[in-house]
Amino acid sequence: MTPEKNIELEQLDWVPVPPELKMGISRRPLSKRKLKHWTLVLQAKNIPWRSEIHHNHLQLLVPAEQFKQACQELISYEQENRNWPPPPPPAQKFHENTASTIWVLILLALFHNVTVYHLHFFGSGSIDWIHRGNAYGAKILSGEWWRLLTALTLHSGPLHLVGNIVVGGIFAVRLCWILGSGLAWTLILLSGALGNLLNSLVQSPAHQSIGASTAVFGAVGLLATLNMLHYRQSLWRRWPLPVAAGLGLLGLLGTGGENTDIGAHLFGFLCGVGLGLLDCYLPFTGRWKTSSVNTWLALFSSVLMLCSWGLALS
Repeated sequence: MTPEKNIELEQLDWVPVPPELKMGISRRPLSKRKLKHWTLVLQAKNIPWRSEIHHNHLQLLVPAEQFKQACQELISYEQENRNWPPPPPPAQKFHENTASTIWVLILLALFHNVTVYHLHFFGSGSIDWIHRGNAYGAKILSGEWWRLLTALTLHSGPLHLVGNIVVGGIFAVRLCWILGSGLAWTLILLSGALGNLLNSLVQSPAHQSIGASTAVFGAVGLLATLNMLHYRQSLWRRWPLPVAAGLGLLGLLGTGGENTDIGAHLFGFLCGVGLGLLDCYLPFTGRWKTSSVNTWLALFSSVLMLCSWGLALS
């Protein structure tokens, strides 16, 4: 028997699997992605396979006596994974709310001047704002919950304040575009308050901290989560961005020194990630993104902060 006839007989033992998994002529080429998945299925079922290029298209071949079994296994695999991966969430509608973020940051800077110069209100004496509003672990755990929020508005000096305003403002503006200003600032405040709470649980009772950096890292966690969940198609290109931003923030706001609270930064970031997941996956959160709800949330956040300071000063 000539070598040419041997090759023909050997090739007849292998049958191409059509990309449509149906008998007859294939109308679509086999993609590299599908070929990779199908070969893994065949390997798991101990079905021999090989691939080749035929007329500039990929082709998967299996032994003729196992062709029917191979098609059945691949059909079952395709049916079980028909809706996987799930489609990404719908594209976010952007809200132009830069002005609201600027006003919040201006108020934060003005309040810092109030705390520095110990201004008097309604004939009251000098107020020690840091003593009244810092995140004092023992007092928080004893019931003074308002310190979780008031501590976010206090800063140790101009550099501390400017760092939080500049960096936090960048992330807050982006979040307000995606979520609306009311929802965005409510989630930022909650991530900062929850971060302070977790930090007070793990630190010693005498631990005290101030600064908006806990909420700033919460904004980073929120934005990172929203970006990754809404841009899954290009995740391999986007995932380094939030990581790099977090590392950059950690370096900018400080990772060493007696005035740096790494625990608050870390817990703020983790709480931001958790709230971002809730916003994406809870079924009723889509109703929060209307203008009326955003207005009420903005009012709620403002009143909550005012009440917190009212309790701190009472």
